[in-house]
Formats: sequence, C-alpha cells, structure tokens
Amino acid sequence: MYRAHCSSQVPTSISSDPCHGISEISDSGCLGTLVLADLDPGSAKLAIGFLGPFLSGFGFLFILRIVMSWYPKLPVEKFPYVIAYAPTEPLLVQTRKLIPPLGGVDVTPVVWFGLLSFLNEILVGPQGILVLLSQQV
Repeated sequence: MYRAHCSSQVPTSISSDPCHGISEISDSGCLGTLVLADLDPGSAKLAIGFLGPFLSGFGFLFILRIVMSWYPKLPVEKFPYVIAYAPTEPLLVQTRKLIPPLGGVDVTPVVWFGLLSFLNEILVGPQGILVLLSQQV
C-alpha cells in the first residue's frame, strides 16, 4: 500500500563502483520515497521516538526566539538566552539571506516554527506518515 513506484530501469550490469546504484536511484528522484516506503513498523516507531521530541524541542526553541526578538537588547550570548540562541541562529542566518526583515521585523523564527510544526504533523502527528507505517501489519 505504501510502496513507491519508480519508472527508472534496473541496471543489467554490475559496476565496481559501490555508489553507482545509489546515484542512479537518486538521479531518478526515487531515493526519498524508497526510504520511507521500505521502513518496517519497528523502524518507524524508532523514528517516531527520535523525531517527535526533536521536532517538538526545536519548535519550542523557535517559540523562545520569537519572544526574544521582542527584546532586542537581550544579552543573547549569556546564560540562559544562549540555550535558545546557539542552536537556532545558524538556521536563522541562512534563512535571513532568503527572507529579509519585513518592515524591520525578522520573521524567520516564525517561518521555521511553521515549517517544524508542519513536519511534525506530517511525520509524527496522529495521521502522520511514520505513525501509519508503524501501524502497518
């Protein structure tokens, strides 16, 4: 039911390059779907156990960054502010290059919080992909 279908042809010869088959699969665009489609229920439960807290924790850090942005004179390099600043700032710096401040307001923490919430719901939410795979018989 969750199998990926790919229209690429299977190679008929064996190459001495160990990455040859992987590059053919990734060139056809099917690598990501094959990985999720071939997860057994035990691996899906393990992924849920790791991804759920990770996505929730990072989401919480971005909520803290949103609140911290209301107080621009906070000493972000000092404890306790560095707990939220250090892990999120590398992502926000790169995102600010794509999304400049709108009207002087930095919206990048909101963008990341929305993205993480979406990923959390799609992957480990009540009807998430990994949850459905973990319930597969």
